[in-house]
Amino acid sequence: MALTIEISTKELLAARTIFGDDLPLAERFVHHLATSGIERGLLGPRELPRLWDRHVLNCAVVGELIPEASRVADVGSGAGLPGLALAIARPDAAFLLIEPLERRVNWLREVTEDLGLKNVEIFRGRAEQAIGKSDVDVVTARAVSALSGLASLTLPLLKGPGEVLAIKGRSAGEEVEKAAKIIRRLGGKSTRVETVGGDLLDEPTTVVRIVVER
Repeated sequence: MALTIEISTKELLAARTIFGDDLPLAERFVHHLATSGIERGLLGPRELPRLWDRHVLNCAVVGELIPEASRVADVGSGAGLPGLALAIARPDAAFLLIEPLERRVNWLREVTEDLGLKNVEIFRGRAEQAIGKSDVDVVTARAVSALSGLASLTLPLLKGPGEVLAIKGRSAGEEVEKAAKIIRRLGGKSTRVETVGGDLLDEPTTVVRIVVER
């Protein structure tokens, strides 16, 4: 019996808007998450009913903040969130997925190959080991660590001007306050909290944007 993954009418409309002609790729990605992703422990089984809204769409809407033809590093890619979701939504951009755990890297490689994503490279290692491996314009992250720690992992990946897009929750403002000094020390010139996807999703995505001008 085929696995049925729930998607509401509103979520389907949002998915069509975000992914366009590549919606079938997004659907296959969700199927991977719902099957092997859960089987291998990349996501908990309780996440199955909300794979679209809580995970894939929540991440993919951040694509509207990424400039055209950008080179993007995704730190702690795990289950491809946000890295693979963004790579499907933004085929014009190039993505370097950074993940230290072998089982997750193996899964990411399998899914990337199955989806035929030519704009994705995968680096097995920690973020600090990826410094200098690729010139990037944007660094993304989701559910990696508090912003004070995340700043140390992400900002050094930017050699020149660029920005960090960190997907956060309701405590984003508090995290920005606590991390302000370390962000400035690492070259962050401005930090602000934004929401994206409010016109598409029931709950918009909160993003901390850290701009670097070197």
